[in-house]
Amino acid sequence: MDLLHFATAGSVDDGKSTLIGRLLYESKSLYADQLEEVEKISKERGFSQTEFALLVDGLKDEHEQGITVDVAYRYFSGRNRRFVIHDCPGHVQHTRNYVTGISKVNLVLLVVDARKGITEQTKRHATIASLVGVPHLMLCVNKMDLVNYSQEVFEAIKGEFFDFSAKLEIPDVRAIPISALRGENITSHSLEMPWYDGPFLLNFLEELYVRTDYNLRDLRAVVSLTIRPREAQNADFRGFALNVLSGELRKGEQITVLPSGFNASVEKIFIGSKEVDSVMPLQSPVITLSDDLDVTRGDIIVRPNNMPMGGQKVSAMIASLSKTPIKAGQKFYFKHLATTGKAVIERVHYVIDVNSLHRIESSEIKLNDIARIDLHLSKPIFFDPYKVNRLTGSMILIDPVHYDTIGACMIRSGL
Repeated sequence: MDLLHFATAGSVDDGKSTLIGRLLYESKSLYADQLEEVEKISKERGFSQTEFALLVDGLKDEHEQGITVDVAYRYFSGRNRRFVIHDCPGHVQHTRNYVTGISKVNLVLLVVDARKGITEQTKRHATIASLVGVPHLMLCVNKMDLVNYSQEVFEAIKGEFFDFSAKLEIPDVRAIPISALRGENITSHSLEMPWYDGPFLLNFLEELYVRTDYNLRDLRAVVSLTIRPREAQNADFRGFALNVLSGELRKGEQITVLPSGFNASVEKIFIGSKEVDSVMPLQSPVITLSDDLDVTRGDIIVRPNNMPMGGQKVSAMIASLSKTPIKAGQKFYFKHLATTGKAVIERVHYVIDVNSLHRIESSEIKLNDIARIDLHLSKPIFFDPYKVNRLTGSMILIDPVHYDTIGACMIRSGL
């Protein structure tokens, strides 16, 4: 069964958690005691109907404040695929949690309140989704029941957002009018909005084509472990556990191991105990090679005629997660795939205004800012531009004193 990772995002109290709770309820992914508990709490708090947001907001302070603070992960299954939901916080001070939550999703459901329309946080969330390479975005205009299911309201919000998103780099942007609380356009077409002729939300999630979202061209696989069982029946076995980031790895093909540059051919490929002919992105096989090469954790397997870029200087976009301003000249640790080292910010080029998308000259990067920087690393890395490969093109910066993650970086190019 196919798997889809998607995230919900939006401003505070736009109904993200209610939407997720409704999907879990309608897909029959709840245990009876869970539903009973939510119904009980809803009555105690005086709600006129079941408050589905309580199914998602699991942290104590989330219950008390009525907002999402952390990224909550939920799972459910439909007819054709399984789903992993990343319910992201809406408040601007938790933007760093949002960056983490959407870093590996195929789709963002960007929820807006039909009464409020597009806000600065809506634009911020869309801009960050574009920055981290999310290929699909669905604008969910929620609480349509509170604007009498008005087509004019929906079209105005949709038009404003489409004008803004045209400046972004998100290939697939759509919009749907919904009422998460009342279940309109969630698991079936709404009788209250006959003017809407698109798919209802669950149908959209079931049918969204995501195979082309993955880079199937450039083979990039990271070695995570060398396997030597040292058992009598497998005395000579020497395999390598891989994390396939992109491309297809096939039995018998020639590969190059970086950074050594040595070549070999793939002798066997295993998924668990089963031998297979090939593996795809996000699979974790064990392989054996035709030659006895010195391969260690962190090495990267590629094709001889398809090499990544390499070097110690890179230009990158950074989403700041730091509570204190980041400036040129500051030193940090970096982590890229399995490689760690020291890094210095050589230059801050500009900060992006999330409302206008204009570039603003600035000498420092504040919390939640998005900026372009140049980095000098203490050791070389092998990478692809983030637009080509979201996994090999990403890295994080780490505070050398407190070991907090202070920035999520998307590599643009080498220098």
